[in-house]
Amino acid sequence: MQEAYKLSILYYLAFSLLLIVSALMLFEHKIGFSFSGVLEYYTGNEEKFITAQSAGGILKIVLPHIFVFGLFAMVLLHFLVFADLRYKENITLLVYAAFIVALLEIFTPFMIIGGFEFFAYMKLFSFFTFLALLLYISWLLFQSITYS
Repeated sequence: MQEAYKLSILYYLAFSLLLIVSALMLFEHKIGFSFSGVLEYYTGNEEKFITAQSAGGILKIVLPHIFVFGLFAMVLLHFLVFADLRYKENITLLVYAAFIVALLEIFTPFMIIGGFEFFAYMKLFSFFTFLALLLYISWLLFQSITYS
């Protein structure tokens, strides 16, 4: 693997780590990591003066995330496909998992405001699973550039 290619992957991984850390910080600050915090954020709470999210409000947040999540996952996975890995057959599973979990993470707020409170758990699960998958893919990439 060329040195310039390794360096570009390393820079991308560094910025990816910053993005993941900032996502955790923002999610904790705005929503929180609890079932009740997710419900309050999307359905509102009169006692705490939290207004309920509307479908239009969620759509304004979701639209740029659709592009960013897809692009971010695609670039990471693109690097991974061309990396020197021992177990390439598992990459297909990672590709499907990353995009399915990203879609779940993006669209669960609509289900929450639709009255399906269970999807607050799905929102938390998909958020942490998506970040875990991104970290795992990043780790695989890091290993591929350091050991090749």
